Amino acid sequence: MTADIMMGFIVNPIAGMGGAVGLKGTDGKDVLEKARHLGARPVAPARAESFLSRLASLRFNFDLLVGAALMGEFEAEKAGLKFRVVGKRKDETTAEDTKATAEAMVDYGVNLLVFCGGDGTARDVLDAVDMKVPVLGVPTGVKMHSAVFAVNPASAAEIAARFLLGELPLREAEVMDVDEEAFREGRLSARLYGYMLVPYEPSLIQGMKMATPATEEELRNQAAIAVYMIERMEPDIIYILGPGTTTRTIADLLEEKKTLLGVDLLQNKRIIARDVNEKRILKAVKGRRAKIVVTPIGGQGFIFGRGNQQISPAVIREVGLDNIIVIATKQKISGLRSLRVDTGDPEVDSMLKGYIRVVTDYGEERLMRVE
Repeated sequence: MTADIMMGFIVNPIAGMGGAVGLKGTDGKDVLEKARHLGARPVAPARAESFLSRLASLRFNFDLLVGAALMGEFEAEKAGLKFRVVGKRKDETTAEDTKATAEAMVDYGVNLLVFCGGDGTARDVLDAVDMKVPVLGVPTGVKMHSAVFAVNPASAAEIAARFLLGELPLREAEVMDVDEEAFREGRLSARLYGYMLVPYEPSLIQGMKMATPATEEELRNQAAIAVYMIERMEPDIIYILGPGTTTRTIADLLEEKKTLLGVDLLQNKRIIARDVNEKRILKAVKGRRAKIVVTPIGGQGFIFGRGNQQISPAVIREVGLDNIIVIATKQKISGLRSLRVDTGDPEVDSMLKGYIRVVTDYGEERLMRVE
């Protein structure tokens, strides 16, 4: 290893496994085993390999340190990169392994530490690194409320390369701590955990998730959107309602109980299944007409790939692009330059990009670009 610049790379191999099966994460006792029992598949390795492959294609000279085995070594091998391994091989990894590997990479003097995971992994890296070296998150988790993540693996590679080549400045970015147990129960309990130094490229880094204030005008706007949606509902069609207060207002006006942070199925103006996972959705919509109703994440603009992984690429393909409905209040839309997608399937992401109509009030729509 002879390059003047050095990058560390760590993968949390279980990050994101709870998403498609509706567990909203993999933190907590016995949750990983439950996710596996429900048929969860690892998502971090493929996204890690996508990041490294893109980085390799940029063809610049840098030294690479990777976590052992499942923590980055295997993905670096597949990407054809030269690397040095940090840590010991394990069949199962923990948060302590992430912290120990991050600390070792800081001691080696990395110029940038890249990790694959979600908010929980970001918190572990913060505990180990603090503000000692710049970091960058490749989004692979379920919850990604923190502002340390690139918008997708390819964007992360672009940011890493440009920063290591001296083209990007640094800024302090928020790491959010989300109570996953409360999250699974339909309560969003989040707090600011701390800050890390992150390369600054606003078009490629996601912002911190922001809640839209529940003002009287906001509530009126949500109700108007909900009335408009209800009036346009067609008989027998299954409506897949994504998370959020705007989608929940539709159920509220129908006097139906919808989960706030889960995905629910509505048919003939009645909730027929609550907090469903990918498998349940696919079973319900197979061979039937269905529509997907989602609202963007405030401050980030994601309509797929953040907190609603149950609405997977397979679900989107089954339902069809013409049957996707995006709803958002005017206040939320005013804070977004564009909408974003990061489903984990490049083909589906490409299909979704372009322009889409967003319902912003009763009878009002706005054309928004999807990036």
